Formats: sequence, C-alpha cells, structure tokens
Amino acid sequence: MPVDVTMPRLSDTMEAGTVVRWHVKEGDEVSSGKVVADIETDKATMEMQVYDDGRIARILVPEGKSVPVGTKIAEIAVQDESAANTSAEPMVPTVLAEPPGAVPPRVAPPGAPGPGPARVAGEAPLSNAESRRKPHEAESLAPQTAAQVGGGMRVSPVARRMAEELSVDLAQVRGSGPAGRIIKRDIEAAAEMRGAQVGGTSHGATTVPTAPGTAPPTPIARVPGAGLASPVVQRAMGASVGQPGIQSVEMALSTMRQTIARRLVESKTTIPHYQVSMTFDMDSIVALRETLNAELVPAGVKLSLNDFIVRACALAMARHPFVNASFADDRILVHQTVNVGVAVALDEEKGGGLLVATIRDADRKSLRQISAETKALSEKARTKGLSIEEMSDSTFTISNLGMFGVEHFTAIINPPNSAILACGAAVQRPVVRNGSLAVGWEMTATLSLDHRVIDGAMAARYLQSLKHLMEHPTLLLV
Repeated sequence: MPVDVTMPRLSDTMEAGTVVRWHVKEGDEVSSGKVVADIETDKATMEMQVYDDGRIARILVPEGKSVPVGTKIAEIAVQDESAANTSAEPMVPTVLAEPPGAVPPRVAPPGAPGPGPARVAGEAPLSNAESRRKPHEAESLAPQTAAQVGGGMRVSPVARRMAEELSVDLAQVRGSGPAGRIIKRDIEAAAEMRGAQVGGTSHGATTVPTAPGTAPPTPIARVPGAGLASPVVQRAMGASVGQPGIQSVEMALSTMRQTIARRLVESKTTIPHYQVSMTFDMDSIVALRETLNAELVPAGVKLSLNDFIVRACALAMARHPFVNASFADDRILVHQTVNVGVAVALDEEKGGGLLVATIRDADRKSLRQISAETKALSEKARTKGLSIEEMSDSTFTISNLGMFGVEHFTAIINPPNSAILACGAAVQRPVVRNGSLAVGWEMTATLSLDHRVIDGAMAARYLQSLKHLMEHPTLLLV
C-alpha cells in the first residue's frame, strides 16, 4: 500500500495550506527528511518534508491550490511499490473560471481556495507551469535550462513561484541574496529588463495579453518598487473609480495575509481594547547593557534592549497575575506559566507577514537565555519557519518597533492574550534629572488591554512595576 502524504499543520492557527511549489515530480525517488514542497500557511511559506523512503507515486494537488489540513496531497510508493501500480487518475490542475464577457482577471476573495495564475477570458485552460508561459517564450526555453533549474540552484520559494508566473528563465538570473541565492527582487529586475527590451509601450507600461477577437489590451502602470508580486493581477483603474489618472495594482491576499486580516478584525471587534502609556527612564539600562555587552564579547553574546524588556515584563507579570490571564466566556483563566510572545516581522522575500515566537517560562530565564532563544527563533522564522510549539501558548505579547525609529504606537491584542506591549525607540531628549535639565535616554511603551480582564488601575500598577524594573535593571540580573 502506498503511504499518504497529507497537508501538514504547520502553525497553531493553520486551517488550510497552499502548495506553492513541488520540488519533485511523479516517479522521483525520495528519502526521509527530503523537502518535497513549499507550503504557504497562514503565517509563512514553509518547507514540507517527507518521512518515508520510496518513490513519488502520485501528486494529487497542483501548485497554487489551497486544501484543508489533513487532505491527501501525494502518495509515496515504498519498498517494491511502483508508481505504475496506482490506478487513480493523474493530477488535474485547477483553473480559475472567468464569467462570460469578462476581460480583466479578478482576484479571488479572501477565504477562497488559493488563486492560480491570472489569465484573460478566452485563453485556453492552463495545464502546468510550462503552459503558463506565452507560446513564443516557452519555445525559447532550451531543454538544458529546465535541467539546470532543477539541479541545485539556490532560489527562494517566492522567487521560484514568481519566475514561473512571469516566465523568467532562472538560469539567466544572477542572485543577489546570501551565497548567490535568487530572491524576489532579482526576478522583478529580470522581468522589468525583459519588458524594457521587448518595448512597445511607453513610460514603462505593460499590457495584458488578450485572446483573438477580444478588445485591445489595457495599459498597466508598473509601480516603482512594487514589482510583480505573486500572485498578482494588474489592471488599470481610472475613471472607473472616479479618480482619473490614477492607476493601481491589485494584489491577491496570501493565506497568511487573509488570516492576519481575519484575526485582527476579530480581535478589534470582539475585545474591548483600551491603551495606557508610560515613559521610562532608560539611562541605567542603556549603561548596564553597554557594560554587559563589553564583558560578553569573548562569549559571542550581545544583549538587545528587547531582551531586557522581555525579562522585565515577565517578572512584572509574576507580580500581577491578571495581566497573565485570558477571558473565557463566563470565566477568567489565570495562567500559572509566564510565556512571552515576541512579534517577528518576516522578510518581504518570504512574502512578508507577522508571527509571534514564544519564549516559554520567561520569568525563570536569564537575560542570556532570553537573548539566545529570541535570536534563534527569529532566525528560524525568517528562514525555515517556526513549528506549532514555537508559536503557541503565549500568555502576553511584546511588539517592538524601536529598531525602526518609531517612538510611539499602539498594538492590537493577540488573542487569547489580554495584553500586548508596544515599545518605541529609546531616544535621547532633554529631561529633568534631580531638578536640573539634562540629556537622557527615554522610551515610551503603550499597553493595549482587554477591559473584560484588566481594569485601568490594574494596568497602571503593572506599568509601575515594569517601570521600576526597567529603571533599576540590576533587578533583572537576579
């Protein structure tokens, strides 16, 4: 019997996944641990491995299609089994249907199955990645090019998908990423260069191809810096939106962006948010950090201000248990463990987005442990992707935009948490110290709270404890 390969659950909130790319084809040999596909979840594009040795018997879900978690997406013939022994019909890719008379392609609404490649009404159905190319471009691809592409080129999943949809020959692209890896901006540059060589339109505009007998193509503005993100449908917009001269780019929502939109709307509409802000004197913590980092150079350790904030928040939560709680319909769950979630912004090359990495038992960990764990989780989130365990069970969240120079902002609560701390940058400004004007370091932090669990006075007392710890940072070392 063949072994089933099912859509894995790659995040704590994942309900469905989209197959971005298959790295294998039917008949290929695979072994345990081999990455066979890139899967777009509600949080990131992640690699999917198999755990059996054998041969790919069938691929059941085409690239670009979204299916629920647990759906069978492929089969592996193990031991003496052969792909020829399977009797099921081969994979048939899903093509987005167009309503009669439609000219511009449409973006699938949020929550719908993952969008396939954009096409214009009247074109023939697309059967595979190669047929998505324009005829004259597909003919220009030499056979050895495909072999080169499949033979170990370093290409990010997003860049590989864009290259297919834009008919960019990866063998002709020079990567600008780490170790020569081809990333999103390389594909965008290659597509723009090819468009400039082909010409035919003015001011950097391109056109949507049309089927014989249809209306002339519509010019489309190429937005500087925006490129042709995948999956993208572009069409000109002018008088139809009541603003002549304005052209726009429509971008289909990724699975992650759909989930972010759904969860944040749910958070803002179901949780009674309110905010409390406080400014901290950062002179002592900045000085202590410099001293510690100088001493820790031989050990290769460099503490960030965020490491101090995580530690201080965790210790303050131990003193104020209702900040470490969740609302549960007719009761409040006061958590006995302090798990601090740290918001991590993903690189644009990975499709962007935001996820929360969990530092478990943060009140029991030293600054060095928190620093090492935060760096490891952040790096893994931006490369391989985090596991369910690494993203689940946070009881409080910290969002820090200080590294971008942001001095003040508010954040939306990450359910089922009851609070999230938005930290701005530590900046030097004129301050009053001991009755005299001086230049000092200050940081403003804003706490967003669930009023069903935490009252204003409770929030103020928590911030007072946090302020005391931040302004007396030696307490964070014991």
